[in-house]
Amino acid sequence: MPYLRGKCVPLAKAFCTVVAAFSLSALVTVQAYAGPRPASIVIDVRTGEVMQSEDPDGLRYPASLTKMMTLYMVFDALESGRISLSSRVPVSKFAASQSPSKLGVRAGTTFTVEQGILALVTRSANDCATAFAEFLGGSEPRFGKMMTAKARTLGMNRTVYHNANGLPDARQVTTARDQARLGIALRKHYPQYYSYFSARSFKYGKQVIGNHNRLLGAVRGVDGIKTGFTRAAGFNLVTSAQVDGRSVVGVVMGGTSGRSRDAKMRKLIETYLPQAARRGGKADAMVSMKPKREMVETAYAEPERQSEALNVVAATNDLDLPHKGPMPEARYEASEQLTSAETTNSVPLIRTKTVKVTKVAALQAMPTENIPAAEPEESTRSISKVDTVTTASTTSKGWVIQVGTASGNEQAQVILQKVQDKGGKVLRSATPFTVAFAKGNEQLYRARFGGFADQDAAVSACKVLKKKGVSCWASLQ
Repeated sequence: MPYLRGKCVPLAKAFCTVVAAFSLSALVTVQAYAGPRPASIVIDVRTGEVMQSEDPDGLRYPASLTKMMTLYMVFDALESGRISLSSRVPVSKFAASQSPSKLGVRAGTTFTVEQGILALVTRSANDCATAFAEFLGGSEPRFGKMMTAKARTLGMNRTVYHNANGLPDARQVTTARDQARLGIALRKHYPQYYSYFSARSFKYGKQVIGNHNRLLGAVRGVDGIKTGFTRAAGFNLVTSAQVDGRSVVGVVMGGTSGRSRDAKMRKLIETYLPQAARRGGKADAMVSMKPKREMVETAYAEPERQSEALNVVAATNDLDLPHKGPMPEARYEASEQLTSAETTNSVPLIRTKTVKVTKVAALQAMPTENIPAAEPEESTRSISKVDTVTTASTTSKGWVIQVGTASGNEQAQVILQKVQDKGGKVLRSATPFTVAFAKGNEQLYRARFGGFADQDAAVSACKVLKKKGVSCWASLQ
């Protein structure tokens, strides 16, 4: 007998090798046909509390949830000024050849960055995702390393990317918790672009493309984010919902059908959104911050070296992740990006560099403009005074927009006056104020407007100002 009780007779080693290979193949086949495993998580965005979870740290295939990170990279490039919404993205033969779903762009043509964003959000276009990867990273493998490096800066410690669209690749893995981290980061870090995720349709040429996310407009408070499906992954969904000051992000992975996945997410949102906190805690403040700019720039400039340093293979290890809070606190350090600026009609234009600030200031940090000192002007409007950086409190809470930074309070007030004049009715009911913060031994002042009812109002005001040539940023104070 050539095979007996798990041992090979010496003269039949070749036969045993065949048996062993067949057995392993059969095991893999059984596992594949067993289908995807479910996983889910619901996080209270304001407090960081995990309100519900089912195997939140188990490895899963992201499928088209991958495009959330692709879009994060696009938004990051937009904010840094490397590209604009009107920049043209070239389509290679490789990008055009990607499997559906796709926009159907032809090799040798181009599409705008904004068209690509909408194509990823609505149709989940694989061809456009690959074109973005080549446009921003030079090649899709290189972009995959950049995406993985970015995931580490966001605290997504078990996620590895190898392509930009989520088409099947056994090496590309993530977890429900990591996807919740990414969903929160998209909302908090790029509120000026996040509204794209709520687009119900997108017109491209003669095509009118509907959004794959069936919960938009069907479940109160849902404003995005992304669906995904492959046979190995099952039906995936990341959903954001905000109502009456309450805010949650939910993730469902490994669904057996789109309908059952949506039904599960609907139940989770309807159950846990009313239980979410209306006021933010420490976790809310921490999530509001972005990683240090130097980390971001390193990820773009040297993804191969960054990938090695991060040891992406660790994503398949059994990591001890926190079970409360969407993102590890270690993600942040007491620093933030400031910007040097040029002026056009006395309105700042963004150019980035990194400086250190105090820890208290960092807790409320967001990108700013450090414009050259301007001559004080008499103001006919009342500009609010604020306290020093020691308390980091201001006269306005809730959603605010920031329009500049100056070396003195009077110069910051000049910025506010000029922006208020330029903004017209969009800032008529807004409250101008300044915020002091430390830069080394210096004290600088942010110029902000507050009094916006919600995120949509602040982002809408920023869009109007940008059309008038004013650089601004919307954030939760």
